[in-house]
Amino acid sequence: MSDVVNMKTQNLASSKKMLLAMVGIGIISALLIVTTFELTLPRVQRLKAEALEKAIFKVLPGTVNTQAFGVNANGELFKMKEGDNTETAIYAGYNNNGNIIGYAIEASGQGYADIIRILYGYKPDKEILIGFQVLESKETPGLGDKIEKEEHFLNNFKALDVSLSNIGKLKNKLITLKQGEKQNPWEIDGITGATISSRAIGNIIGTSTSELVPILYDHYNKNNQKPKESNE
Repeated sequence: MSDVVNMKTQNLASSKKMLLAMVGIGIISALLIVTTFELTLPRVQRLKAEALEKAIFKVLPGTVNTQAFGVNANGELFKMKEGDNTETAIYAGYNNNGNIIGYAIEASGQGYADIIRILYGYKPDKEILIGFQVLESKETPGLGDKIEKEEHFLNNFKALDVSLSNIGKLKNKLITLKQGEKQNPWEIDGITGATISSRAIGNIIGTSTSELVPILYDHYNKNNQKPKESNE
């Protein structure tokens, strides 16, 4: 009888030791993960910032300096400072004379696999989009990721019409069509084999431009007004 009790006691002690060991390993692993994350976070953030800066200059050719803006609850732009957070980040691009030449706008939305983050360039004096780049995407390699490299798709964004009506709204909301069906300058020629991903880009940009283009067009005209000539 005592042997059975001893065996049960030994098994209980052994189980406690195993449990303590597993808990200890879990705590150490968690600490290692947190430490690694904290050590690599600054580098990851720096690389993201560098990639974003390159993308801004790519979608806004001729840009020399930039200024980040957010959009407040009243639909007005405000200059962002370091540490500010906003759902919608906009970057005004300036030339050597200090004039705004366009805006690089961040936007995001659901793709086929996950959320797609993009950046596109808007040129208000021509009322067109002039550049596009994917910032983050998990779309299927060889299919959905064609939105990042398919030449004919990227060509959509060299002069995509986003002109405004007399009441300050987009004349035509951007839409994505099947490849080869584009007929109008506000339409996006889709990608065969990546229909969902290319339509997602159209939805993302369509929603973003409908909301932001009127605001940016107004901001551009207010800030790029030429001084009135004196009659004296």
